[in-house]
Amino acid sequence: MLKLPASTFVDVSHTELTPMQMNVLRGVHSGLTNKQIAFDLGIAEATVKVHMTALMRKLNVRNRTQAALLAKAIML
Repeated sequence: MLKLPASTFVDVSHTELTPMQMNVLRGVHSGLTNKQIAFDLGIAEATVKVHMTALMRKLNVRNRTQAALLAKAIML
C-alpha cells in the first residue's frame, strides 16, 4: 500500500477548490485519464492539465497518484 508522507497532508477544510477543480479531482479519484475527464466535462485536455497543476499545488501533492489518494481520503 502506498503511503503519503506526513508533509503531504493539508488541511483540506481550508483549501478552496473551484467547482471545476472538484470535478477534475473526482475524475482522478475515479481513475480516469485527462482525456477522459476532458470529454466528460466538455473541456479541452489542456484545460484539465491546468486544473491538475492548480489542484496539486493547492493540495500540496507531487503527482497524480498522491492527488488520487488524498481525494479518496476527502471524497464525498
